[in-house]
Amino acid sequence: MFKKLSMAAMALGLSASSTLAATEIAWWHAMGGELGAKLEEIVAGYNASQDKYKIVPTYKGSYAETMTAAIAAFRAGEQPAIVQVFEVGTGTMMAAKGAVYPVYELMKDAGAKFDPKEYLPAVVGYYTDTDGNMLSMPFNSSTPILYYNKDVFKKAGLDPEVAPKTWADVEAFSKKIMESGAAKCGFTTGWISWVQLENLSAWHNQPIGTLENGFGGTDSKLTVNGPVQVKHWENLKKWQDAGVFQYGGPAGGNDAPPKFYSQECAIYMNSSASRAGVIANAKDFQVGYGMLPYYEDVKGAPQNSIIGGATLWVLKGRNEEEYKGVADFFTHLASAKVQADWHQFSGYLPITTAAYELSKSEGYYEKNPGSDVSIKQITLNAPTENSKGLRFGNYVQIRAVIDEEFQELLSGKKTAQQALDTLVERGNKLIADFAAAN
Repeated sequence: MFKKLSMAAMALGLSASSTLAATEIAWWHAMGGELGAKLEEIVAGYNASQDKYKIVPTYKGSYAETMTAAIAAFRAGEQPAIVQVFEVGTGTMMAAKGAVYPVYELMKDAGAKFDPKEYLPAVVGYYTDTDGNMLSMPFNSSTPILYYNKDVFKKAGLDPEVAPKTWADVEAFSKKIMESGAAKCGFTTGWISWVQLENLSAWHNQPIGTLENGFGGTDSKLTVNGPVQVKHWENLKKWQDAGVFQYGGPAGGNDAPPKFYSQECAIYMNSSASRAGVIANAKDFQVGYGMLPYYEDVKGAPQNSIIGGATLWVLKGRNEEEYKGVADFFTHLASAKVQADWHQFSGYLPITTAAYELSKSEGYYEKNPGSDVSIKQITLNAPTENSKGLRFGNYVQIRAVIDEEFQELLSGKKTAQQALDTLVERGNKLIADFAAAN
């Protein structure tokens, strides 16, 4: 009996020491709600698959809050090994050379399998340097799409299987919906900056800034006060005054989703990754999916949309064993099985060709009509200098300026031209400040 008890105690001791020996790796992220729960599930799956490393995910708030927290932590010497940074923080992270451990170097140093060619071109291009080296690990890449309430469309006498294709359609459908009493409002949107300015520009093949939207150098300048952008913001103001459009608020537009879920607004534009939230909350009606609307009179439209979402950046200052664990975890994250599951659950793009092919072979797109809208939209045409994305310094702050100027427009204090002119002026000062500091 004593011998058995001793052996059991020894086994427990070995088990405990094994658990204690696992190298902990901190990952700060910005995924809340259903996406956060799924992220935790992915991490738990990885941790259970081996016993050398333990990923410890911590939710740090919004994208901007997470990035700010990581910068502050680095200065204090308390940084995590991994931080999730949204796409508009890329320029800032690239400039922080002493703080960042480029992913292509990390994977090479760890001897981990890593081939950028396995990733979708629209994703790779956004996060590589001028030599084509990937600086951060793609994880959750999205693009904005259009969601609509099929039940409301049917009540209004519209074809529930046909999404509005143009902005003229959005206006006409919205008015018919409101006049019929099927819903109080035509449409709402998340992310004015990302959806109704940055993607609007790319979708219509209009430059967002000089030097290939900032990819060509830090001394670029914003150019989002052109005729197409002005026309669109004028329309948004006109539609808001008529009740056709309801503003969802600054930053991500947190007031927009409830307007769609409650069936107050019939059409909703937001990230393809909003799909999980839409499905979870739209329990009383059928949801339809469509590409972003475009203006028919703009030559070259529609072009292609650009990505949003985030990548995982590795911060310097941790020990070698942690970095080996980070490389191992990234290999797990990029596997076709994990990425296909994440894509199918969330609505984020399948970041690798293998994940897309696996989803296709599983019949996911056939069983879930509309789930491939984001892929079709972002690959509609080969990206141009105007539509491959943007890379400006201090762009997190510029996004705040976009919101401020849009609110000036809605309040009637400025015209669309004045608001966008001021935005360009203020934004270019921030870009110049960044260039001078880096």
